[in-house]
Amino acid sequence: MGKLVKCICFLCVLLTAFGSCKEKRGELKPIRYIGSYNRDFNDLNDKHLEAAKQIGIKPVSSREEAERATRKMKEIGTNDYYEVEKLTHSIPFLVPEAEQLLEDIGRNFQDSLYNLNASLYKIKVTSVTRTVEDVSKLRKRNINSSANSAHQYGTTFDVSWVRYTKIDEKDPLDIDKDQLKMVLASVLRDLQHADRCYIKHERKQGCFHITARE
Repeated sequence: MGKLVKCICFLCVLLTAFGSCKEKRGELKPIRYIGSYNRDFNDLNDKHLEAAKQIGIKPVSSREEAERATRKMKEIGTNDYYEVEKLTHSIPFLVPEAEQLLEDIGRNFQDSLYNLNASLYKIKVTSVTRTVEDVSKLRKRNINSSANSAHQYGTTFDVSWVRYTKIDEKDPLDIDKDQLKMVLASVLRDLQHADRCYIKHERKQGCFHITARE
């Protein structure tokens, strides 16, 4: 019996040497965000609208019209990088530039978590393209919402900084929402500085309002 145990132990060591055993995660690295969410992500509506009108569709009056939009749009759905929450006032379609930006955000977010030795999470998309009808309904509920929303052009989406989806529920390490927000903000700031997008930190809505650029 003792020889069998030794044999099993030797086999595990051998497999580890050849990379066949699952690598252990290192110690969680410090998670920080040096900056101010409100200052760093303060692109106002006029910037979002200018970019949206340059690369986006013409606003559509209904969900049916979106299928015949002036530009070919891509339907988005929950995947490896992000989760699309149930949409009540928008439709899950984006122009290609915005769809690619969203995927890059989700992928870069997970890459950053991996490099920090953290658990992996998906970002959550809370709002996408709004029809004229959607905007009208929202304005009835919230008089402060804009009638000329960048969401109407297929270029704009909202990503929650409050809610995330943990990929492996069996992973014992939990990262709190404040730390995840720091990681997400760092990813977004890099893309913003690369002129990929305009971003507004929405405090009351608990989201980053993001519009793709050319």
